[in-house]
Amino acid sequence: MTLGDTPAPALETAAREPDGDNAPVAPEAAEDRYVNRELSWLSFNRRVLAESENTDYPLLERLRFLSISGSNLDEFTTVRIAGLEGQVQRGIETTGIDGLSPRQQLDAIRGQVLELEDRQQESLEVLRGLLAEVGIMLMVPDELSKGQQKWLAEYFEHDIVPLITPQAIDPSHPFPFVASGGMGVLFRLKRGKRKGELVEMVLIPSGVPRFVRVPQDKGQEQAIYVAIEQLVTRFADQMFPGFKILGDGIFRVLRDSDIEVEDEAEDLVRYFRTAIQRRRRGRAVLLELDDECDEAAETLLREQFDVDAAMIVKTGGMLGLSDLDAICNEPRPDLKFPPFSPRYPERVLAHDGDVFTAIREKDMVIHHPYESFEVVVDFLHQAAVDLAVVSIKQTLYRAGDQSPVIAALVEAAQNGKAVTAVVELKARFDEERNIRWANELERAGVQVIYGFTEWKTHAKVSLVVRREEDGYATYCHFGTGNYHPINAKIYTDLSYFTADQTLGRDAAKMFNFITGYIEPDDLEEIAISPIGMREKLYELIDTEIVNAKAGKPSGIWVKMNSITNKAIIDKLYEASQAGVEVRMVVRGICSLRAGIPGMSENISVKSIIGRFLEHARMWAFANGKAMPSRQAKVYLTSADAMSRNLDRRVEVMVPITNKTVHDQLLKQVMLANILDTERSWRLDADGQYRRMGKGEDGFNCHQYFMSNPSLSGRGSALEKHDVPHLTLPGAKA
Repeated sequence: MTLGDTPAPALETAAREPDGDNAPVAPEAAEDRYVNRELSWLSFNRRVLAESENTDYPLLERLRFLSISGSNLDEFTTVRIAGLEGQVQRGIETTGIDGLSPRQQLDAIRGQVLELEDRQQESLEVLRGLLAEVGIMLMVPDELSKGQQKWLAEYFEHDIVPLITPQAIDPSHPFPFVASGGMGVLFRLKRGKRKGELVEMVLIPSGVPRFVRVPQDKGQEQAIYVAIEQLVTRFADQMFPGFKILGDGIFRVLRDSDIEVEDEAEDLVRYFRTAIQRRRRGRAVLLELDDECDEAAETLLREQFDVDAAMIVKTGGMLGLSDLDAICNEPRPDLKFPPFSPRYPERVLAHDGDVFTAIREKDMVIHHPYESFEVVVDFLHQAAVDLAVVSIKQTLYRAGDQSPVIAALVEAAQNGKAVTAVVELKARFDEERNIRWANELERAGVQVIYGFTEWKTHAKVSLVVRREEDGYATYCHFGTGNYHPINAKIYTDLSYFTADQTLGRDAAKMFNFITGYIEPDDLEEIAISPIGMREKLYELIDTEIVNAKAGKPSGIWVKMNSITNKAIIDKLYEASQAGVEVRMVVRGICSLRAGIPGMSENISVKSIIGRFLEHARMWAFANGKAMPSRQAKVYLTSADAMSRNLDRRVEVMVPITNKTVHDQLLKQVMLANILDTERSWRLDADGQYRRMGKGEDGFNCHQYFMSNPSLSGRGSALEKHDVPHLTLPGAKA
């Protein structure tokens, strides 16, 4: 097996057939068959955090991974932990896939969360020292020169004091509300010779930069940052003249941020506007404290926030590590990954930028972020101004703050096109933004649909109908990721463009299902959830089982973000027991146990964590020939193998039949992921993930895709470009 001149590594797991009466017996206990989804997620975030410790990476990239780990843990706390606590309070005893009750899950989670918090602080301390060596300093005011301290004092007086409001805490001044993620400082004060003490709170406004970049002294080249809370404590005397400061305490609080949709909600927009306000005032689930917090201040904070003692974290490090991302923007290219510019599909350029002509000639897949998201924007923008285009239908789950996709739809409506936008209001943490986009679209004349009350519309589909010489033609875009231009630069996703009229008819039926509840019972090619995708996956897996039992070649390759659905996992166990080799690339949560004798010895699982966030989803089935072959059945999908995707979301799974696109997805995208070692973690039979490492035959799939054009998008302009051929050990080239 080779990649150009570089030998690629063989996978350690080979398919093994059952050994008759001597075959090992599959475990029956739930805890031996499945991994708790919350514990698996924590394992994923430990892998993310490990990248902040990866000495192969530039320092600011390591700091960014630390920030991502902090942000991930915040969301986990405000959604997953908060949800479990809510179940415990309501007396719900429903067990998870591994048999743990909500209370048992909380007990198992909390210890790991605290360990993760400690490890994050240790990583920060290491990075702080390494960054200081190269001129980026995270400091406290007292460590600065007198001139810099003077500048900070003036900055605090003129730029910060007008924005903050000290508030006394006493019977006539009740404890103020602190939003989720909010940070503040509690001061214990004494005024002159008066008896008694006063407690004051200063909340850090959300609009204030978390870190202040201090101007350099003459001849100094360092970039010096001071956290805003350090300024508040250092220059508190400017806020409290005439007071003696007896003690202070920095704190941060996280609240329950989940939103539950009531089935009887009659107006989703109005409901979500109210629900968002409720979320801001959700129950506190985590209280973070500076470990030098004044004792009286700590007592008051514990009483007011009423947080379970197990979720109070005291640290000598920094609170709110997600904010470190701001420092990563320091203009130091020597401390970041080498710049990378996505390629624009050469085949579109060969047609003078005419996306429709390129698609009409042949289907193509665009592999983000290696290939530009601009082609998706251009597809919609061209549709908006093309006189032959009569209608556009579009799903929108997350679109970002300044969305060119929204702009294209607005332009299309203003140009007289019939434009329908399915805007998902239930996209977590994007509800407010999506309400704003929906209002803007409606003002432009777009027909805005909010989908189902009980299901999220998570499918990523654009459908353009164009009047052509031989009648109306449909052009479709099916994606694995959101129509979000910023995410498309850091998430690996796949955009499939096709003029296949069968897929166009199916896409139209999917939209009719969402907009008019017209359930499609005669889909020709695609499968959608929650009304048929699960059954389609069962059918495909069963075919591999039958083939394996008949002695025919069999195999399943799958790439996704998470797998937690018990029935799908059991089906894959069944396939393994029949002798089907199952190779899985699962970035995040994996409730499946791999390599267990008698149950999953033919299943291998790996997780890729690297420069880009793996997000593309696809399935491949051998279909009677050794993988990877032209006969294999390949599907792109917007869905992970989770119950929410299969049962509570509208998702799409699209078969790939075009020869070039099929080869690109199976023999390029999927195979490179399977072969990667340098950014991969292998899931072992003991449930632990271990780095696969570089080794002499190391292979980095991210580097491969940055260096080589895609098969379907390169066109005739790059026919002479020799894309390295990837092969599996023992497979025919």
